[in-house]
Amino acid sequence: MPDPRIIDVQLDEGTILWRSADVEQERRIAIFDLIEGNHFAPQRAHADGYAGPYRIALSVEEGRLAIQIKREDDSPLETLILAMGRFRRPIRDYFAICDSYFQAIRASTPQQIETVDMARRAVHNEAAELLIERLAGKIEVDFDTARRLFTLICVLHIRG
Repeated sequence: MPDPRIIDVQLDEGTILWRSADVEQERRIAIFDLIEGNHFAPQRAHADGYAGPYRIALSVEEGRLAIQIKREDDSPLETLILAMGRFRRPIRDYFAICDSYFQAIRASTPQQIETVDMARRAVHNEAAELLIERLAGKIEVDFDTARRLFTLICVLHIRG
């Protein structure tokens, strides 16, 4: 019976050079929320009919995102490689708005925080739509799954 969902997420810790407490909290929340509820359905059929659940490992290699997809028993299924060129600007914009958001939380009025948070959500939503578009025909994901995956992709791009 198909079970198209992620049950475990690993990030290539060698890719991540540095992360603040705020970023670490965002990473933990994204992974927790992703595992709690997601739709992740690779579109390639497997000879034995395996259709989930999945363990994934995310890494960035030579400017490309690698999504290693494994079975529940941790045996490999496939690795999907995505060029990250179209994500450079959304990642840069997301980092900038997150920095503003984290600063606002510490020193701004609730109304100012809400304004920055709305801008942050808009950038995040646009990036999630781009990820859905880039995964089309390869992996079917819902909007919330794409948002959380984009957060984790951003974590992999932190350079200090």
